[in-house]
Amino acid sequence: MWQDFVGLFAKKKPQHPAIIDKISNTTYTYQTLETTIQRWGSYLHAQKIGPGDRIVFLAPACVEHILLFFACAKVGAILVPLNHRLPPVELADILDLVEPQLFLGAIDPPTGQNFPYIHLASIDIYVPESPPPTHVVNDDDPMLMLFTSGSTGNPKGVLFHAAMIMANIRATVDSGVLEPDDVSIVNTPFFHTGAYHVFLLPLLSIGGTMLLFDRFDPGGVLQAVREEGITIFWAVPTMFQAIHDHPDFPTTPFSHIRCLLSGGAPLSVSLIQAYHARGVPFKQGFGLTEVGPNCFLLDTDACWQRPDSIGKPMRHSRVKVVDENDNPVGPDQTGELLLGGPHLCKGYWRNEALFQASLLEGSFRTGDLVRFDQEGFFFVVGRKKEMYISGGENVYPGEVEKHILTHPDITQAVVVAVPDPKWTEVGFLYYVGKRDVTLRELRQHLDKRLVRFKHPHHLQRLDALPLLANGKINRMGLRDMANRTMAGDASGQSHGAQMAPSA
Repeated sequence: MWQDFVGLFAKKKPQHPAIIDKISNTTYTYQTLETTIQRWGSYLHAQKIGPGDRIVFLAPACVEHILLFFACAKVGAILVPLNHRLPPVELADILDLVEPQLFLGAIDPPTGQNFPYIHLASIDIYVPESPPPTHVVNDDDPMLMLFTSGSTGNPKGVLFHAAMIMANIRATVDSGVLEPDDVSIVNTPFFHTGAYHVFLLPLLSIGGTMLLFDRFDPGGVLQAVREEGITIFWAVPTMFQAIHDHPDFPTTPFSHIRCLLSGGAPLSVSLIQAYHARGVPFKQGFGLTEVGPNCFLLDTDACWQRPDSIGKPMRHSRVKVVDENDNPVGPDQTGELLLGGPHLCKGYWRNEALFQASLLEGSFRTGDLVRFDQEGFFFVVGRKKEMYISGGENVYPGEVEKHILTHPDITQAVVVAVPDPKWTEVGFLYYVGKRDVTLRELRQHLDKRLVRFKHPHHLQRLDALPLLANGKINRMGLRDMANRTMAGDASGQSHGAQMAPSA
């Protein structure tokens, strides 16, 4: 059952900071947060918004994302936060699919869409003071719709219902990763699952404090660590690398930090060591939009021993690993990860057939290839769609990248498949490093770790890897870049990449 924890703590500790909005330099205590949510709920009620209605919100990170989420619960509506940088055609397609009853935003009115747009600035003065009627949220009621990345196909609206959200909250709190006095940070986009579900909702559910930033800024994070008493926060490895590389990192005291949580990709051993030298331990987590971000957890001790592991399933996660024929696999065998349990989403908005096709006996096909060891620790081998076949052998980029990152001069690595006339497909490595590394040198390094058919045949050093809005690496963009480079090589224009002969 959905719990109004903001209202609860507005009574239990009304003056305790709930949200410290660094964008507007405003602090919302639990009392002022509840009052503002009530006012927004009244506004929605006055607009005739009711159960099942969709409210699209188009804005960069701002406190209204949080206010509207809780206000929608007051009237039974579904909040649909969208990427404010969507191109007009893609935005129009999503709006046509969602058919919102209300379209709000904090940017200039978008063009090329058919739904009336209301700017936040024009409605602030109309938010009434009187509290709205309280809608009773049932377990199956959808509360949030998030669209998955369109980088691999048409965007899908994932429906988060109340029981799913509460299951994620309970599992996170029960894991012991958070404490009621914690102070954390939201610095990821609200149109991705991590912003709401990794720490924000779980921490508010136990009376903690969240800082809100408009965007990720490594210097701003370090300043918050120095000045705001941050005790824990989560990010993806590229963000932790950027924080480490900032000139303020060596002089920032981390005495308040209890631990950091990383997700989205494996942490390099060198990065774990660099933070540990400052007295900061890591935990690692794993999940995805359809089942929530908090499905696996690797604790601090295990993070040292198995840095490439995603940990063990959290208590609510029902886990299966199956082969290509959907038969269960045993320890140390690679198979597709299936996840089920109370944290599984309700489905895709107006695309039930696609969602049902993604299920096997009630569990979701994640598309992630994993293995688990005798002690129950899980390891991501790669994405099913990223696997390629070289000379008749399966190659998993995640496995190759893990071994490449043991090279002392390589800090980030992504392997994508490119066509090859002899081997069908081979690996193209993009890396960030301290210096140029030759193919010959890389192969010598990998010879003791990987069989030769898994070695990249081409490589190119970049100043930085391209990122998606959620901070994850844009693999699709790198694959397109690699294919263009290969096409240029065929015409004698390889643009700085090291190309191996097909042998």
